[in-house]
Amino acid sequence: MKWDDILLMRHELQLLAVILIVTCTEIYLTGKDKARVVPFAIALFTLHMVAGWIKPEEGMWFGGMFRTTPLIHMRKNILDLGVLIVLLQTAGWVKKQLVDENRVSEFYLLLWSSLLGMYYMISSGDLLMLFLGLELSTLPIAALAAYEVIRLRSAESGIKLILSAGLASAITLMGISFLYGSTGTYAIPELIKILSGTSLENLGFLFFFAGLAFKISLVPFHFWTPDVYEGAPTGVAAYLSVVSKGSAVFILMILLLGLTPGGMTEIWTWTLYVLAILTMTIGNLFALRQRNLKRFLAFSSVAQAGFILLGFFSTGPDGMASIIYFVLVYIFSNLAAFGVVHAISVETGKEDIGDYDGLYRANPLLSLVMLLAVFSLAGIPPLAGFFGKFFLFMSVASAGMYVLLFIAVVNTVVSLYYYLLVVRAMFLRKSEAPLAYFKSDAWMRASLVICVIGILALGVWSGVYEYIYQLCV
Repeated sequence: MKWDDILLMRHELQLLAVILIVTCTEIYLTGKDKARVVPFAIALFTLHMVAGWIKPEEGMWFGGMFRTTPLIHMRKNILDLGVLIVLLQTAGWVKKQLVDENRVSEFYLLLWSSLLGMYYMISSGDLLMLFLGLELSTLPIAALAAYEVIRLRSAESGIKLILSAGLASAITLMGISFLYGSTGTYAIPELIKILSGTSLENLGFLFFFAGLAFKISLVPFHFWTPDVYEGAPTGVAAYLSVVSKGSAVFILMILLLGLTPGGMTEIWTWTLYVLAILTMTIGNLFALRQRNLKRFLAFSSVAQAGFILLGFFSTGPDGMASIIYFVLVYIFSNLAAFGVVHAISVETGKEDIGDYDGLYRANPLLSLVMLLAVFSLAGIPPLAGFFGKFFLFMSVASAGMYVLLFIAVVNTVVSLYYYLLVVRAMFLRKSEAPLAYFKSDAWMRASLVICVIGILALGVWSGVYEYIYQLCV
């Protein structure tokens, strides 16, 4: 074993070191002193994220089970950015609630353990490594969803997630066994050469795809999403909506843009065609009916997953680049919206859209952040969300699927309507008992500033997309 080989797993080893350091720190702190873990954990993870941008190594380890490339490093760095924003947004909540309950370090250890599993998923060179990473990323999230133990709804959220995840894992493992039975190998490069599109391979791919569709919340695998988001702590719901979903999308790129053999192309094209339409449409229609903002954002994330599928219709680097770029934009936009909901929920306990009536008069800055977030999610120019959807639409147009493109545009208009419901409540409606003015903690303000900068900068600076595109070539 050489030092260069160890550096191939740099991201994973760095994060493991952060986990061990925070665990050791916990031993020497008692009582209220455990609040010091919060800034220490954020500082350590920030160093880890910055180190992740150092020139990446490229190669394989453990006989090809683990592999890394500059593009894989980019995907991990995008997830790191989302996790850092979540850490900043949850800092005030952790200090306010978890310090007295003596459950501070455990929150960070579960969050980072899940992220570690996502690292291994993204770097997996065979299906067994992918499945192990999938399990490592899922089980800690179920514990986090039930982390507010004093709330029955949080416990219900954790139970629903673990049961749904268990079923999805079983289906995924069944798909892997079918693929192995048909080809005699787990290695992804070998699978690419051997697959020929037989019935057993089709069934294996279908089962494998279903397990990932659960994590991305594609219709009809989305039923767990609104209930889990509503019951889970808001920061955990935000993590599920962007980081967990983003990692599954990156794996789906390997499955559909790298593995799918020629004999299965037509089958998967029509499968994705139907799923994209159903996911966009059902997500939007159910979002129209929601009053609770966490359920509202849950169905919004389902609809956004349908838009992500549009990038898979272009098998060239433009399709892959559009997906990665959209995930990056989605992180800033969705976490900005969840950040405002989280700040208001921690301060007032209110999560209904009606509670936001007249919010602009009492909390103008939070209202403006939410305005930018929902407009970016809706795809209003010149915000980043517009260009994210524009590149996805270009992928569909390049494949000649103009009917699907038309349906996507119609769904964009529908999504704009229900996003405007939030804007109307904040800026146009009045309330007899509006939310009182309050000042968010410095950590929350920092996270929202990062999100706003990302929404605005990615909308006017083309260098990010060009950089991602060059990595995909």
